Amino acid sequence: MSEGVDTVGMDTPPRLAVDRLLDDRETRIIVCCGAGGVGKTTTAAALGVRAAGRGRKAVVLTIDPARRLAQSMGIDSLDNTPRKVETVGAGDGELHAMMLDMKRTFDEIVEAHADGERARAILANPFYQSLSAGFAGTQEYMAMEKLGQLRARDDWDLIIVDTPPSRSALDFLDAPKRLGSFLDGKFIRVLMAPAKVGGRAGMKFLNVGMSMMTGTLSKLMGASLLKDVQTFVAAMDTMFGGFRTRADATFRLLQAPGTAFLVVAAPEADALHEAAYFVERLAAERMPLAGLVLNRVHGSGAAQLSAERASAAAENLEEGGIVDQESGKAGLRDSGAEPTEPSEPTEGDTAVVDRITAGLLRLHAERMQVIAREQRTRDRFTSLHPEVAVAEVAALPGDVHDLAGLRAIGERLAAGVPAGA
Repeated sequence: MSEGVDTVGMDTPPRLAVDRLLDDRETRIIVCCGAGGVGKTTTAAALGVRAAGRGRKAVVLTIDPARRLAQSMGIDSLDNTPRKVETVGAGDGELHAMMLDMKRTFDEIVEAHADGERARAILANPFYQSLSAGFAGTQEYMAMEKLGQLRARDDWDLIIVDTPPSRSALDFLDAPKRLGSFLDGKFIRVLMAPAKVGGRAGMKFLNVGMSMMTGTLSKLMGASLLKDVQTFVAAMDTMFGGFRTRADATFRLLQAPGTAFLVVAAPEADALHEAAYFVERLAAERMPLAGLVLNRVHGSGAAQLSAERASAAAENLEEGGIVDQESGKAGLRDSGAEPTEPSEPTEGDTAVVDRITAGLLRLHAERMQVIAREQRTRDRFTSLHPEVAVAEVAALPGDVHDLAGLRAIGERLAAGVPAGA
């Protein structure tokens, strides 16, 4: 049995032992992944707070456009530099947090791997500015780069990564390869060719083909953009191999025993469908999966009362006949007479209580129907992947906005079951 997993009955999935995972000093990287909108950022932050509280020196790398993490941790703002979160650690425990600045990370790579003059030329290039700010896959690639940088510094014994809010959870694994393929692909090699061919004969022959190609590309891209791209390629010539090398190194780091993936999902069909694909992909890539965090799970303190029985009881109360209260009390209001306190409940009072009780019973019936639907959805996932450990986190009435809220989420993660379950 792997670390971080508790076995339970045969009919339920193994329980994800979050505290055991956090306490394991061999675990150096935890990657929270999953589809967008399932609570990855909150989960990553809560894990960081709990890890620091248990003595780990942790850093949380988030890629969160809403920037809720900084506010939850009491930091004015997060940027590309890890910032310490005060009053979190216990003993030697510490927590730092940072938010990926994808363009700044790209700039840092250029500055670290190019001499001063070439770096300035690259940073000023219009095509580079567009590429570093918004090219498809750049954010995911830079998240990998930043993870590699943090791991190389060895300032923390635990790095928690909140993966980008991509359309698909698989983008985190696919995008670095796509960007690396682009930077090392045929198109780039063709644009670099003139600088690499020596001799007049070779250049003359190449110029014929290049003139035809650049003429076509100029029509497609525009002459100005093509020139920017060629200038960018010439300046970046010596750096292209490094992108692929570092991407491959970080990919191997994700496969290493010290890494643990947590797939985060909500108890909804689409989110768990995405989670199932991700579990299968991690297995295919030989990446270590710790388990599934199922967020926003509903529970009830009165689960013994089924939806059917609650609905039937509500119907019985409503069909008992609610008396019209207006005839008894409207006259008092109209006449201006002072109302008197009844010595015992009136028929109207009983009707009000029945109506409120019926409404509460119907709300309970709806809640039980939601619980049953979530259970069926989870059961479909666990039937496909019975080996995956699961921690269920109870749905909260509001958003998490402070450290106390993150600690509460951490406690729920550690418990692994929803309230009332």
